[in-house]
Amino acid sequence: MSSTAQAQLDAAVLQEGDAATGWLETLFSRLFLGLVYPQIWEDPLVDMEALDIAPEDNLICIASGSCNMLSYLTAGPASVTAVDLSPAHVALGRLKLAAARSLPDYAAFYQLFGRADMAGNAELYDRCIRGSLDKSTREFWDGKPLFRRRIGVFQRGFYRHGLLGRFLGAVHLLARLGGVDFAPLLAARSLDEQKAFFDSRIAPLFDMWLVRKLAGFRASLFGLGIPPAQYDKLAADGGGDVLPVLRERVRKLMCDFPVRDNYFAWQAFARCYDPAPDASLPPYLLQENFEVLRDYAGRGRIVNRSLTDLLAGEADRSKQGYVLLDAQDWMNDAQLNALWSQITRTAAPGARVIFRTGGTADILPDRVRPDTLNRWAYDAEASARGTAQDRSAIYGAFHLYRFQG
Repeated sequence: MSSTAQAQLDAAVLQEGDAATGWLETLFSRLFLGLVYPQIWEDPLVDMEALDIAPEDNLICIASGSCNMLSYLTAGPASVTAVDLSPAHVALGRLKLAAARSLPDYAAFYQLFGRADMAGNAELYDRCIRGSLDKSTREFWDGKPLFRRRIGVFQRGFYRHGLLGRFLGAVHLLARLGGVDFAPLLAARSLDEQKAFFDSRIAPLFDMWLVRKLAGFRASLFGLGIPPAQYDKLAADGGGDVLPVLRERVRKLMCDFPVRDNYFAWQAFARCYDPAPDASLPPYLLQENFEVLRDYAGRGRIVNRSLTDLLAGEADRSKQGYVLLDAQDWMNDAQLNALWSQITRTAAPGARVIFRTGGTADILPDRVRPDTLNRWAYDAEASARGTAQDRSAIYGAFHLYRFQG
């Protein structure tokens, strides 16, 4: 990976603090050079309702696993530009865009990204996609870490890979040590069955000595893409203890939404999508959206830059929607104000900004300068609705701001 990518990650993650925190932040930034999220963990349906995407809209988002970028394209906007500091995430997003344009039909697209574990996927890449990729993306997927091409992960269960996939594998191992099998949860046919499973099988795990010990380490959640600064925000919601916060987030994921309608639950507890014909899937992977995605894939692009740097080169009043994920949880006050200065300059009348926070509180008041933030209106009703409806359940809150001009 390039020194430029490492410098960008260091600038995003490293904050002023004690030596121990600095060491953890440095380790986290190194981990983020590789693939972290094979799938994004923000619910695109919640995003798309809040963004209310129109044909003339130009959207900016942080990519992560790129499920959001491709899902927004199915709504037919004028453009979607995604950024990410991880070169691996950029390569994944470009692979998805190229696959939407180049694969022969929905069956092939679903085989590659819906199943992501079939023996013919590398050949599908070589035959249909590889020739349409830019040089750096082609080199990434052609690369041979540990003597195997990276594209081979789509033959070995892609969603079991990446930092998050490996973290979830460790969680499954820990669950097995506690005698837990997730199969009954995934087979549940009612919320009552799901709640009974959580109460009887999962809640007791949070009382295990090993779980309590592991949760006390600030590096324990690196596999979820949570740096020390965000870990501290989570712990603050639990009165200094992150464990009750994690318990409630897991309860919401398991109990608040029917598992048949929640592909996030399948990713967490099976590291794959439900193979049933009527399975819950991200919008971009639904068969009814494939032709629209193919038509609009050319309107998406992804670049290896910070969001603030990208916006600095965009025209005044040129953007209608901004998707910040939880990136602001990582930022100090100077970084937050630099970002919101560029968002405000580039925002068209009525523009929307959405983001998540690890904690429950909105982090912008008293941190972003009043002369900037006062030009925006917080939509408390839509924010509360998005928080309740977000099926991934791992964030403390969803937030929506509307530009007042």
